[in-house]
Amino acid sequence: MSIYSDLGVPEIINACGTVTRLSGGMMAPEVAEAMRQASLACVDMVQLQAAASRTIREATGAEAGIVTSGASAAVLLGTAAILAGLDPARMNALPDVPDGKREFLMVRSQRNMYDKALVVAGARLIEVGIPDRYSGPGVRDAAPWELEAAITKNTAGIYYLAGAQSKPSLRDIATVAREHRLPILVDAAGQLPPTANLHRFLDEGADLVAFSGGKAIGGPQSSGILAGRMDLISSALLQMLDLDIYEDAWSPPAEFGPLRQMRGLPHHGIGRSCKVGKEEIAGLCTALKRFTSTDEATRRATWLARLQRIAELAGGEGLSIEGKAIPILNVKTPDLDTAMALARKLAAGTPAIHCGLGRRDEGIITVNPVALTDAHAEEIGRRLAGR
Repeated sequence: MSIYSDLGVPEIINACGTVTRLSGGMMAPEVAEAMRQASLACVDMVQLQAAASRTIREATGAEAGIVTSGASAAVLLGTAAILAGLDPARMNALPDVPDGKREFLMVRSQRNMYDKALVVAGARLIEVGIPDRYSGPGVRDAAPWELEAAITKNTAGIYYLAGAQSKPSLRDIATVAREHRLPILVDAAGQLPPTANLHRFLDEGADLVAFSGGKAIGGPQSSGILAGRMDLISSALLQMLDLDIYEDAWSPPAEFGPLRQMRGLPHHGIGRSCKVGKEEIAGLCTALKRFTSTDEATRRATWLARLQRIAELAGGEGLSIEGKAIPILNVKTPDLDTAMALARKLAAGTPAIHCGLGRRDEGIITVNPVALTDAHAEEIGRRLAGR
């Protein structure tokens, strides 16, 4: 019996990847054990976040870092940090920004369903450029000079959605940002693996980077990382913490030293609803150490072997594996209707198998191995064999 049996919730096979709507992936035993141990005692949360900062600093090369309740929370907190800095009055005012310095520039082709996190914190998004390469009439996207031309006295920062398709390059945008002393917040929620990306965006000029903790890192699904400049990380942390404390009893650790410069403590910050528990912090730190110590080739070989086993059992035509960092199995069918019929059949079985539908218009359903076990691969292969 499992907890899900007790609750009357059927378990599924998640072949979509670590998507939140399907509960993400599965944690390694040592990650779950770290969370269990963390639940058995109480600690000062600032001290625990300081320990997490040391772990994140080692993994990313950032000046500091904190564990958040997901990548979206990291983006919200990063935005709040840029808008308020270390000014407790500005923190108290969010999401209002009395002086109007609240605009975040972003490339129009990088608009996404998650950028509302910036707006919640108090930002106003200013879209730049025309994405002809997506709409079809041409090949161009925004250019660095267009972002520079959009800068006004109300510009607070630049938001950049990282991805293989993202243009202009982060390095080019960072050149503009540095000239105008504007911080860059990078949303890299799904940009792991490769492990090198933990360093890459900071090396290319980002001031803050948000990662998901519950995807490839293998941490708790409700965890994330915000890494970057110590002053901004300190501000982000303060706007998430429980601050029901006398000011003369407050003593921030060295990992968040800029907080010692503040003239006073704000009230509970706009990120209070983004609080993260001791269990998630312990689990994320354990998962991050495990992720960075695992050989990249070994991790990919494990995923690839599962997909190859599925293809071997399924047989037939229309099966192919592609993808570098994360290999993906494509199951090609004649058309959209056939692809959807197959997806529905897999989802209607016991256990339900949920496949990726991002390429269904091409008649393709996909299998992502990150949230699969060897037993799952066997089951998917057998079920596809009967398609």
